[in-house]
Parts: sequence; structure tokens; C-alpha cells
Amino acid sequence: MSRRNVDNWHMNTAIQDRLLILMREGRSRIESTDWFRVALGLVYLAGLMTKEAIDFKKVDRDYNRFIYHTLGKGHSIASVLQYMSGEKVMPVVESARFMEAFRRHCPEVPPDTIPFLLELNLGVAKNISGIEAAGPLADWIAARKARMGEAGGQGQAQGI
Repeated sequence: MSRRNVDNWHMNTAIQDRLLILMREGRSRIESTDWFRVALGLVYLAGLMTKEAIDFKKVDRDYNRFIYHTLGKGHSIASVLQYMSGEKVMPVVESARFMEAFRRHCPEVPPDTIPFLLELNLGVAKNISGIEAAGPLADWIAARKARMGEAGGQGQAQGI
């Protein structure tokens, strides 16, 4: 991850504004909510890629406040990451419209890192639950990583 990711780690108004703009590009309430969850989750996970100490209490509080104001009661960074550990995330990251919007609004998260970030999230979920990360999302991640490996890992992965 680039230095720019570390600088953008903490929730700030610029990130919030870009995520809200991305969310508004969804064609329905459900699509907009799903896009918001995935984009926000990817920004959060990308922020973990730092050698600096992370004050998770403060970071999570900032994210939770923004999520609450955007989606309402019952939503949190934990629920976003839980959503991203299931197969419901796959149609979002496979959507050409989402990927184009994500590239424009979240340039600090390279699209070719999405399989890695989703794998990281699955690994954390596995550590918490003790349940092996298996199923459609794990298979999707493995296929994307293999495809990127075959391409030599160069450039942006198309149609992730």
C-alpha cells in the first residue's frame, strides 16, 4: 500500500464525501447501501496496511459514527466487515459500474488489491470465529489471485 493510504487512514470529511458520492451512484437503495459497505470496508482494510500503531478504539469510533449517520442504527464497522466476509460482496466487486466508481472515488485503494483485502478480512473472521474460511468467497478470491498471478501481477486487474 502506498504512503497515501496511511495518510488517509483516519476517517475524515474528504473520505466521507467521496464515499457518499460513490454511494449515490447506486441505482437503488439496496445497491447504494451495498456499494457503500464494500467501498468503506475496503478503505478501512487498506488502512490496516501500515507499520504505524493503530488506535483501533479511536478509528472504529470514527468509522462507526460515520456509518451510523449514513446507514442508521444497527450498522457498524463490525457489521460492514461481516457483510464483506460473505458471498454477498461478490456481485458488488464484480460489478463494472461499482469498480469504475470505486476507481474514481477511492484512488488510494488500488483495485488489484481487492482480493488481498477480502482475504485479509476472511482471515480475521476465521481468527475470531475459529471457522475455516471456505466457500464461494474464498473460491472467488483464489480464482482472482490465480488470474492476477497468471497475468504477472502487472497493471490493474480488470473485471475483478
